[in-house]
Amino acid sequence: MATYTTEIASDKLISDNPIHQRLLKAYIAAKPWISGDLLEVGCGEGRGVSELLPLATSYLGLDKIGEVIQELKTKFPGVEFQQAVIPPFSGFESDKYDTIVSFQVIEHIENDRLFLEEIYRMLKPGGKAIISTPNINHTLSRNPWHVREYTPNQLKSLCDGIFDQVEAMGIGGNEKVWAYHEANRKSVQRIMRFDFLDLQHRLPAAVLRWPYEILNRFNRNKLHKQQGNSVVQISHEDYTVESNPEQGLDLFYILRKKD
Repeated sequence: MATYTTEIASDKLISDNPIHQRLLKAYIAAKPWISGDLLEVGCGEGRGVSELLPLATSYLGLDKIGEVIQELKTKFPGVEFQQAVIPPFSGFESDKYDTIVSFQVIEHIENDRLFLEEIYRMLKPGGKAIISTPNINHTLSRNPWHVREYTPNQLKSLCDGIFDQVEAMGIGGNEKVWAYHEANRKSVQRIMRFDFLDLQHRLPAAVLRWPYEILNRFNRNKLHKQQGNSVVQISHEDYTVESNPEQGLDLFYILRKKD
């Protein structure tokens, strides 16, 4: 039985619905670029597997959590999943994949440059990678599970130094989405006013993870009680693909390797 943390976000917990739908949107938005042999780096509990499978010739999902991989093999028999701690991608061929997707992963990677260099190496000439990650300009508090977060320009600069073409976009939302985000922001601010010593930025991440988890779950449950159906009724259709990454809650970048 999986344990749902606020970092993973569950499709089974009502209070997680806005975050689940936001994460699902990346998979749906990526569909026009999915083709051929597909590698997903950080497949998690398989949120988008059923969205991507029909569009690919082959699919391999990687995740570092062995329990998750075993559950996915049961849920999707005949689909290939593998446990891997990356980077580097040891044992993975160069010029192997037509498409690589990695959503909400790079912020967890210590060596982000090596992570992207390895993705570039594994892409076939003419291949493309699609990545997403939180836009730090809309982050409400420090996330101790993240090594770092990026501004649109920071991520663009990093990718430009590795890939031959970078298309920078974002995952934003309609009024319903931004109303939820604003309510969330105000609620977080009310909680964080007690952190008058700014411990969220001064303490080691490992110390902050469980307090963060408890407070984040409390906050999501409170927002659900306050907003009721508006939390339940948010769907992936309420999230939008923005040509300007500054307008995205998440950054959504298409990265290409030349022929």
